[in-house]
Amino acid sequence: MADAMQQMYQQVILDHSRERHGAGEIEPFDGESFQVNPTCGDQVTLRVRLDHSAGGPTIAAVGWVGQGCSISQASLSILNDLVTGQDIATADRLNETFRELMHGRGKTLEPAKEEQLEDAAAFVGVAKFPARIKCALLGWMALRDALAHALTAEPHTTDTPGSDPKENA
Repeated sequence: MADAMQQMYQQVILDHSRERHGAGEIEPFDGESFQVNPTCGDQVTLRVRLDHSAGGPTIAAVGWVGQGCSISQASLSILNDLVTGQDIATADRLNETFRELMHGRGKTLEPAKEEQLEDAAAFVGVAKFPARIKCALLGWMALRDALAHALTAEPHTTDTPGSDPKENA
């Protein structure tokens, strides 16, 4: 049973490393972060765009460009799926839960937390290998940094001066 689960997790990681959800630059964006894993050379530039229309800001889009091992690429892809459309507090909780999984040395989390992580729970096996933990966390560090920049910057605007319909009414 454990071997079947491990194979399924490996397949999830391989699928996401090939598919790369959210890969590519986004414009406009509210925050950007460049991160490098000096141990292996993996790197990513991650951008976020926020939506401020529904009360508190939500993550409208995540875009990233990077290179590295299948673990870092898959982690970025899964991160994109998990946080797009979420409010900042939820994204922060997911980030913390993923960090907890990575620092658990291969131990599974309580079922409710594992369920929140969806495909990211597949990284439980990666946590057994300290050299690979940084690979899996690279995108999550970039997300945290990009959100910090986005939340302290002026919101992006797609309007050009004088294009406000209220001004022309």
